[in-house]
Amino acid sequence: MAPAFPLPLQSNILLRSNHKQSVLNSSSAVSSSSYFNCGAGWGSSTHFSSPGHFSVQPPRPLIRVSRVSTVPVEYVSPAPDIDFRQEIARLKGLGSKLYNCTNLEGKLRTLDSDPRVRSFFYSRHSGFSRFLGALNLDKYDLFLLKCMVAAGQEHVLGEFGGEFDIKRSSLKTALYTLAEMIERCQVNGDDCGSRSAAVGSGLGEEEVRALGSLLKSLGEIEQFYDCIGGIIGYQIVVLDLLLESTLERQTNSWSTHTNKTLKCDITEIHPPCALDLSQDVEYASQAALWGLEGLPDLGEIYPLGGSGDRLGLVDPYTGECLPAAMLPFCGRTLLEGLIRDIQAREFLYYKVYGNQCITPVAIMTSSAKNNHECIMRLCESHSWFGRGRSNFILFEQPLVPAINAKDGKWLTSGPFLPVCKPGGHGVIWKLAYDKGVFQWFRDRGRRGATVRQVRNRFALWKEIGLCLL
Repeated sequence: MAPAFPLPLQSNILLRSNHKQSVLNSSSAVSSSSYFNCGAGWGSSTHFSSPGHFSVQPPRPLIRVSRVSTVPVEYVSPAPDIDFRQEIARLKGLGSKLYNCTNLEGKLRTLDSDPRVRSFFYSRHSGFSRFLGALNLDKYDLFLLKCMVAAGQEHVLGEFGGEFDIKRSSLKTALYTLAEMIERCQVNGDDCGSRSAAVGSGLGEEEVRALGSLLKSLGEIEQFYDCIGGIIGYQIVVLDLLLESTLERQTNSWSTHTNKTLKCDITEIHPPCALDLSQDVEYASQAALWGLEGLPDLGEIYPLGGSGDRLGLVDPYTGECLPAAMLPFCGRTLLEGLIRDIQAREFLYYKVYGNQCITPVAIMTSSAKNNHECIMRLCESHSWFGRGRSNFILFEQPLVPAINAKDGKWLTSGPFLPVCKPGGHGVIWKLAYDKGVFQWFRDRGRRGATVRQVRNRFALWKEIGLCLL
């Protein structure tokens, strides 16, 4: 594939950029060389590489309330004096062995050799091992669970992550579940055979569904982060960041103490180099013209998968928490404002050049707070803003576990229920490549795209240009 290049050559000038990195965003290889494109702003080179099918539900009115949505989190006691370096070394060794395995059976044997996995799954004192046979898990599901346990997250399995205590819960859960199922069968005449797995495993129906959801999430993490080692690699990066943060806090504490001792104040600030268009009006006007001229060669990408916990948006009819994309601003949602901005530029292009231009739009969503469904309903209720369904593609980013910063443990809201959030806007590069979004743009004759990043709804929306072939 030929190398990527910007649209109009004369509109580009080499600059230094200071990008804010998100934790665990994406490990895909993206060129760091930046350029300035008058229609697109800051840019980074990457490659274009099929759209899916989506369901639509009827719209609901929105309301802004002054409260913050929260997720109940079970407290997980931190490991005593955890050694991040030792844990990182152990996981790196395990990850290296898994990388050299050529098939799933080999990976399972490698995981079984890990002391943590062996103790959890094969110890006679393990609660989970007693029900493993009744769960009817396939080899890949078992591989995912063993990866999670090897990463030190066996507490996600709840009461089954510790010692087996039949008096406390397991037998009681099975008996209660059996009694409820028999009662339903007698009253409703239901078929009890399909639920035998829940009884046989000692898990209730809700727990079985939660386990299925957990396996789905683990599968998405393993697939998306395959370039860094899947679940094991994800945890290694988490611990690396926590170790770095710990060392940084220690260094800052030492630096503060030293500065106080030497009575020194650090006041010098070094701003990044950039081109200030407000200081050169003539060049700014020319740059705007170049950007308008290149509009037919550009698409737009919106990272709208954020959960927006701090906004506290709630559906007034269902009480359902709503994502950031549904935030009403000046009488419209954020997404509507972005589309209106495209339409304004397209209308200006028509007035200047006499040709109609419809810009294709790719929207990154997530499953957090039904983000994907909400955006689909909004687009459908506005008839895709008069632009046609074929000019939109929605691709869903995976959710990743929230981490306890003290010990690197995944937070949970119950057995088999890790607290998961969208993985940050940085995942857009690898995700767009994996989902065929870049190829979708190329099929529509687009050589570049503009990433519209909404940072502050009261400030101007920032634009990040993406140069593509």
